[in-house]
Amino acid sequence: MRALITGGAGFIGSHLAEALLAAGDRAFVLDDLSTGSIENIAHLKSHHNFGYQVDTVANEPLLAELVDGCDVVFHLAAAVGVKLIIEAPVRTIETNVHGTEVVLKHAAKKHRRVVIASTSEVYGKGTKIPFSEDSDLVMGATKQHRWAYACSKAVDEFLGLAYWTEKRVPVVIARLFNTVGPRQTGRYGMVVPNFVRQALSGEPITVFGDGSQTRCFGYVGDVVQALIGLAKEPKAVGDVFNVGNDEEISIEELAEKVKRLTNSSAEIVKIPYEEAYEAGFEDMFRRVPDLRKVKALLNWSPKVGTDELLTRIIEHAREHADALV
Repeated sequence: MRALITGGAGFIGSHLAEALLAAGDRAFVLDDLSTGSIENIAHLKSHHNFGYQVDTVANEPLLAELVDGCDVVFHLAAAVGVKLIIEAPVRTIETNVHGTEVVLKHAAKKHRRVVIASTSEVYGKGTKIPFSEDSDLVMGATKQHRWAYACSKAVDEFLGLAYWTEKRVPVVIARLFNTVGPRQTGRYGMVVPNFVRQALSGEPITVFGDGSQTRCFGYVGDVVQALIGLAKEPKAVGDVFNVGNDEEISIEELAEKVKRLTNSSAEIVKIPYEEAYEAGFEDMFRRVPDLRKVKALLNWSPKVGTDELLTRIIEHAREHADALV
């Protein structure tokens, strides 16, 4: 399989490239390095089945050439992280919607399969737990920038499925739930790398809100295997799949686990949302995926639990002191 990975120098994209190469496939990365890093793929440069280009999907002549030379596009290029989304809502919307539009347009010309990386954020303020792919999407008010990201990714999904329905472009939607692992940066507000960095440095471990909100953290190695499976499975086309882990943990408990696993003396401090983000910030209290659909189709299930993935991230952070900055 010849794969083009947009956003491939990012955290998930670089792990996806690694997994493809390990399976004997070819991987080409397109990334503008706005949030990705060339360091994430530096170790892949010498591989005979790997290539990369520092540029954006908005460079349509280049994108057209790259799409022409691949069998499948993994479209991961997007604005990431709550902090970036709050601070740069225009960039968030334009990057997500226009980028997906351009990728689909060129994939349609060559009839290439596209796996669109969406997000659990599209479930918005829904309260029907676990979230299933057919659940209603409940968004907050348009004045709250938090929901701009969710809406932009929902538009990506609508657009991708429309290309399948109208133009028969083989599109698959993967809704990713809180993917974590080595090489993830805390720069854009990602909770696990921030907790690990704070614990290792002895800084206060900052829990936003009261810490009772829960999340499910999927290990990046498990997630990329699901993405590859969805790219290769004909029955996945034209459909939406939750991808992640369904092991639920509160953010306060997560902070305590990180503190314990790092043997840190750091204090756990709670910060109100309005101080951490913006006035009126709304959060999802629980975010738990229903994984039955992807498990049944691919005979796949997450293998790495919360304790093990935290241990791996902590070990990587200790080996790479600046990795989580």
